[in-house]
Amino acid sequence: MTEDLKKIDVPTLVLHGDADQIVPFEDSGKLSAKLVRGAELHVVPGAPHGMCTTHKDIINEALLAFIRR
Repeated sequence: MTEDLKKIDVPTLVLHGDADQIVPFEDSGKLSAKLVRGAELHVVPGAPHGMCTTHKDIINEALLAFIRR
């Protein structure tokens, strides 16, 4: 997946919860944001792996803000 991320050349939002125990932030979200050129990283405090369900309002706000830019 690392080489694929390096090839992305469109505006990209990386969303990651800092309480994700399945895919820890340090091993995934932080690295993904570095590998995708110009990516915007949005860390959701206290969010687990299923943050699209548990933190849907925060996720939706972040997505809409990113799309509007």
